[in-house]
Formats: sequence, C-alpha cells, structure tokens
Amino acid sequence: MIVRERPSLGRLFFILRGSVVQRIFPQLLVVTAISALIVVGHWKVPQYVPSVAGAPFALIGIALSIFLSFRNGACYDRWWEARKNWGELLVASRDLARQSELFGRRSAEAADIRRRILLLNVVVTDELVKYLRGGDCPNDSAKRFLAPYVCDAVRSSSHPPIEATNQITRLMIELRENNMLSDIEFSMLDHTLSRITNAVGICERLKSTPVPFGYTLLLHRTAHLFCFMMPFGFADVLGPATPLAAALVAYTFFGLDALGDELEEPFGTRPNDLPIAAIATVIEINVRTMLGDKDLPAMPKPVDYILM
Repeated sequence: MIVRERPSLGRLFFILRGSVVQRIFPQLLVVTAISALIVVGHWKVPQYVPSVAGAPFALIGIALSIFLSFRNGACYDRWWEARKNWGELLVASRDLARQSELFGRRSAEAADIRRRILLLNVVVTDELVKYLRGGDCPNDSAKRFLAPYVCDAVRSSSHPPIEATNQITRLMIELRENNMLSDIEFSMLDHTLSRITNAVGICERLKSTPVPFGYTLLLHRTAHLFCFMMPFGFADVLGPATPLAAALVAYTFFGLDALGDELEEPFGTRPNDLPIAAIATVIEINVRTMLGDKDLPAMPKPVDYILM
C-alpha cells in the first residue's frame, strides 16, 4: 500500500510509484504510435485512411466511463471489505489477549495455556498471509512459537489458519474441563475466537471469488477498441495533436482498468494492495506485548513509500 504525503503540484506529474504508469506504458506507446500513423495516413492518403464523425466516439466514451466507474466501484468495495476485515482481525486479537487475563493469573498451568493460545493467534494471522499471498510466512511464527508437533499439524493441514484456530479451541476446552474457566468466561472467549474465524472466512471468500471474468473481459476489449479507433474520429479536428489526445484518453481508461485489477485482488503484492504482512506483524507486537515479551519485532515501516 502506498503510504506518503500528498505531493505538491510540482511533483504531481513526476510520481511513478503507485501510479500504474509502468503497467500501462506499453499500451500507451502502442496507442500513440497508431494515432500518429493514422494522422499521417489521413494526411497523405486520405482515400485509404478516412476520417469519420467524432460524435459516436464521444457517446461511447461516456458509456465506457460509466462502465469503468461501476467496475472500479465493485473492486474498491472488495478492497475496503478486505481492509475492514483485517482491522477486525487486529481488534479481535487484542481483545483475546485482554480477555485472557481473566485466567492467566490463576495458576502457572493457566498462564502457560494462555501463552500458547495467544501465540497460536499470532500464527493464525501469519499463516493467513501465506494462504492469501502464497510463498512463505512473512514472520515464520509457527516455527518460532509452536511445539514441533503442533507446528507440523498446522502446516500439514489443508487450511493452516483454521487449523491454528482449532488448536486454540482445544486449549480453551482443556481450560474449561479443568475448571480454569467458567461457562461465561468460556462463552466470551469463544465469541472472540469466532470473530477471528469469521475474518479468516471472509478473506477466503474474497480470494476465491473474483469479479466475474466476463465482466472484466468485456471492459478490457471495449477500452482497447475505443482507444485504437478513436484517432479515426478526431484526425480531422485535432490534426497533429491527435496522438497526444489519444494518449491522454488511453492513460485514463487503461489506468482505471489497471487500478481496478489491483483493487480486485487486495491481498497481492502490488503497490496499491493491502499491507497484510505489516498488519500481521503489528498483531504479533500487540499480543506479545500483552504477554510481557521484550524481544519484539520492529514496527513495520514503508520502504520507498510502500508498506507490504
């Protein structure tokens, strides 16, 4: 995610990171080159490169803009739901650490089980980052904090974050069976754990249910066809300025299209995706602070204005 101050007017036109220009630059070059060829061809051999009325292109452009706004709105809703969901993970993890103080001081055994529960909570978020992004866990929490047999059980599962929550449930049941928790306390902790499990499920739904492909394909095709054909409608009116106008229109349409692609997959590693690895690290810092640990990781900071 881009984390930076609002640029001044003088720097506004020179910022590349997070502007999706790198992704659409080849398309802009193609549109500009085609526009220049159309202008030159219309000037030299108008019988082969005719000009057409520009009014239909204006109407198509308006329709395409509305279509783009609907798609980007749907993609932003996915991005914002994902961000709220990771915010809920952070809050629920803090609540679990706070509520577990109820039994953590009752005995040495209860304190040990509390520590195992909270470290498993850290593993849930770390494994969730791996599940959503692929690759390795950013903090390798399972190997650092869990007993080898528990770590193997979590990582050999088909859904490691859920297996980690199941391990927490078993520890809570152990507490209840040994009368270290009352029914009311167990119910309260179980409700908080349910919030964490629900957040994992929402992330899974967002990852496995993208915007319908046909919807995206239609927009891609329409945007490309419009930008490639638009110079025919404005070669007479704009003349040599047609390539510049086509490039500006292409930047707008292709840029919005590319930005929608990034927002559609909020758990990726592109500049405008969510910093879920950083949030997982913050959860570890908060939970282990409640446990009294001192060897905490550093608070995540953006690198080159990007927080991942």
